[in-house]
Amino acid sequence: MATATPINVNHRIDGPSAAPALVLAHAVGLSLALWDPQVAALSRTLRVIRYDHRGHGASPVPPGPYRIEDLGRDLLRLLDGLALDRVSFCGESLGGMVGLWLAANAPERVDRLVVCCAAARMPQPEDYSERARVVRAKGMAAIADMVIGRWFTPAFQARQPDAVAGIKALLLATPVEGYAATCEALAAMDLRDDLPRIVASTLVIAGAEDKATPLEHSEEIARRIPAAELVVIPDAPHLANVEQPEAVTTRVLSHLRAPTQQTMPPPNEP
Repeated sequence: MATATPINVNHRIDGPSAAPALVLAHAVGLSLALWDPQVAALSRTLRVIRYDHRGHGASPVPPGPYRIEDLGRDLLRLLDGLALDRVSFCGESLGGMVGLWLAANAPERVDRLVVCCAAARMPQPEDYSERARVVRAKGMAAIADMVIGRWFTPAFQARQPDAVAGIKALLLATPVEGYAATCEALAAMDLRDDLPRIVASTLVIAGAEDKATPLEHSEEIARRIPAAELVVIPDAPHLANVEQPEAVTTRVLSHLRAPTQQTMPPPNEP
């Protein structure tokens, strides 16, 4: 499959213009609004750039299928347009996967990396090809309840119905072709062999209750990236930043503020 032409994606910037840049990337079927729970705290000391993936939110909707590298090259186009040579990056789910691609394929552009509730290869890739077929035939409402059930714990759905309804509204508003084509990207994605090339200081955040990308997938990412740190957040589902916002915000800020770790030489080397 030929590489798609990069597009200009919708984005929003919050925080001081001279502060270090942090890019936030969202999950499939949502928009930059996913990061609303974090943006106030993060933008106090950081220049926070949120954007909509192609086919999502207010970004254009090119015809599919997409590939993860298409989304990654869209991001590079955004960074170039903003004259940002090097940024920190935090992505959840699909956003984290785009971050993995970026850090492996354009390592000079990534300072610190946070990958939240993601996988290098989806647990059942064929499910995403089928989901693309279903939404093209029946629309987003056909999969909305199933997806919400995988994104949140039952307790949170009962306790915070308005928050869940807000996320569901974003999902239902996602263009059918954008969602379906991105599902095809997830079905085709395999970043496992890219992970050892990542040199950015990396934090992997896993949700203890994540049904979409269970803990073992975060463990694999952390194991394959040299010197990556893994943190498991209790009572956190796939959309950990919504259900456990304070815990995610705290971990992200701590990672971005930590001293840079120096790579130790192998034993017996001078």
